[in-house]
Amino acid sequence: MKKEIDKNLVLQFQSGDKNALPELVKRWHKEFCGKAYWLVKDKEVAKDIAQESWNTIIDKIDSLKNASSFGGWAMRIVYHKSLDWLRTRSKEQLQKNEYYNYQDKSDSVIDEDEQIKQTLLKALNTLPINQQQVIKLFYVEDYALKEISELLNISVGTVKSRLFHAREKLKTILKHTKDKY
Repeated sequence: MKKEIDKNLVLQFQSGDKNALPELVKRWHKEFCGKAYWLVKDKEVAKDIAQESWNTIIDKIDSLKNASSFGGWAMRIVYHKSLDWLRTRSKEQLQKNEYYNYQDKSDSVIDEDEQIKQTLLKALNTLPINQQQVIKLFYVEDYALKEISELLNISVGTVKSRLFHAREKLKTILKHTKDKY
């Protein structure tokens, strides 16, 4: 009986009777919302999907050859619209997750860089003052060996020697620090 009523309403609508549409909506809208909700688990989204489905149904109802199959045909539209929404939502969630994972990795790289800087600074502070000066002038201030020798009023050989010994001590200190982790 239900199929027969739907068939008549579809045929009336296809022949131009616009009054048949509100009857179809009255008969099917709640079921469309229910089907969409069953899939997406969100009442508001389910209502939107049902409305989008009606738009598609109205656009394509003229191509429906077997008017008595309206219910199954329309439900497939609702089903596919729901799946489309779920796919879109899944892609958006994946993009959000990728973004947050990227942010977490960026934060951890920054934290790691900061930790390395702190470890290096602590190691530098354990060196004798004359070696600290040479290391800082050479690596931080970017002075050449000759410039450092003139600045500190020592020979280039002494600058090289201090630089060498400072590096060796830093290697040892940093190696022991690394072994602790």
